[in-house]
Amino acid sequence: EDFGRQKGQGNFITRAPKKTQERWKKWGIVPRGVDREVCEAMHRTNIGVDHDPDHLLTQGLRTALADGWMGSMISTDVSDILFGTPTPIKAEASFGIFKEDEVNLIVHGHEPLLAEILVDVVGEPEMVAYAKTKGAKGINLGGMCCTANEVLMRHGIPTAGGFTNQELGIMTGLIDAMTVDVQCIMPAIADLSKKFHTKVITTSEKAKMQGAMHVEFDEHRAKEVAREIVKIAVDNFPNRTATGSHITEKAPLIGGFSHEYIEYMQGGSWRGSFRPLNDAIIAGRVRGVVGLAGCDNPRVPSTGLHHFLARELIKNDILIVSTGCGSAACGSAGYLTPEMALENAGPGLREVCEAIGIPPILHLGACVDNSRILTIASAMANEGGLSEEIGGMPAVGIAPEWMSEKAIAIGCYFAASGVPVIFGGDSPVEASTEVTRIMTEVWFERYMGAFHFEPDPEKILALALQYIDTAREKLKLRKYEPGKFGAERVLMDMAARREIEKSAKPHIGIY
Repeated sequence: EDFGRQKGQGNFITRAPKKTQERWKKWGIVPRGVDREVCEAMHRTNIGVDHDPDHLLTQGLRTALADGWMGSMISTDVSDILFGTPTPIKAEASFGIFKEDEVNLIVHGHEPLLAEILVDVVGEPEMVAYAKTKGAKGINLGGMCCTANEVLMRHGIPTAGGFTNQELGIMTGLIDAMTVDVQCIMPAIADLSKKFHTKVITTSEKAKMQGAMHVEFDEHRAKEVAREIVKIAVDNFPNRTATGSHITEKAPLIGGFSHEYIEYMQGGSWRGSFRPLNDAIIAGRVRGVVGLAGCDNPRVPSTGLHHFLARELIKNDILIVSTGCGSAACGSAGYLTPEMALENAGPGLREVCEAIGIPPILHLGACVDNSRILTIASAMANEGGLSEEIGGMPAVGIAPEWMSEKAIAIGCYFAASGVPVIFGGDSPVEASTEVTRIMTEVWFERYMGAFHFEPDPEKILALALQYIDTAREKLKLRKYEPGKFGAERVLMDMAARREIEKSAKPHIGIY
């Protein structure tokens, strides 16, 4: 219904705080239907139609809201209904997940249906027995990109990394087969695989690749297709050269923090709410929240900007929620476990995370699960004590290594929802001072969100902290003081206590 609707508004729009909805209505960006907004955007951008940059960008925001608050939110909910709502689960990340003595099958892309079936099929006794006939001890299923996030957060399937790792993974010589569906598939991997032994298998009717095998996924015969793919991987195991068998590095991680679980972990079944998080922000223990998301990009040192910003943000008492390839980057660096990440966290954030038992960077899922961040922001606003709408929260979205067009759509729906957004790299619109002004100054005035491009990671960090501190000031929250909370507690003996009491006067106390 929300996809085909031509008039009215989407059903899920009402999930946003009322004040946020009022802003959308005031400025005419309430999406009517997914198809309607996409078709209108395509019409307006045809030659000779819409020439007003502000008017055109406004339709861009409305289309983006249809993506975030309709398409993505529906997809997240449907996936949770079909496959289960994620809860925290242990997994591993990086190329060390490949096993030298097992068949390595990698699922890559963005559609979870086939991957979910493969999770079941690789454990079937018949499949395991077949693998043993080829000299393997078993079948090891791993993931890349957002399909990896989908099966990681529900089953603990390990991830080999994000977008920039797909060619490198093949070059290890340890991947026997890689299934791909849609989005973020590098076109060169089919040619590259011929220099090694990996079989690249396309599975979507919408996306084929020259030089790759094609085994089309049909949900009506899902297990049959999955078994065919597994057998291709198993049959290819004897051809492995194992050139990358020396690669053993991997990092443990905890993923699968759905918005339902984040609420539950703050009070249990009976008292679950976002009140503890809001209180921690109000008190200044947590300075603010950052969504560190988006792609990784071959134009910069691979995942390097994610690593730098993750370290510096948690050092400044910023709680991070992460999705997509950003979460894979954090996972491969070891930042998604409390033990490793809390060493770098600020004392206030560390105190909060230790009390709840969570890492300071929460893995929320795939790119489509950015809708979970919208739901969390809405819940925080509705809980009270901070802003009454998403706009004005001490929160920022950062995509330091973006490269996909959909990242722009995601950034736009966050900006329209009231979240300042900072993308790394050079701005594709920097030649127009008017467009830049609209996306920063005008959008902030109207929606309390903005869209910046900044290639310098130090400046990204500074701008994010500036937005967060300004929001705290406008909300009249306690001023953030680094090191105020979480100071080391010292057990004092009687002699030390008497030293303190020397400066006190009886019945008056210490001046």
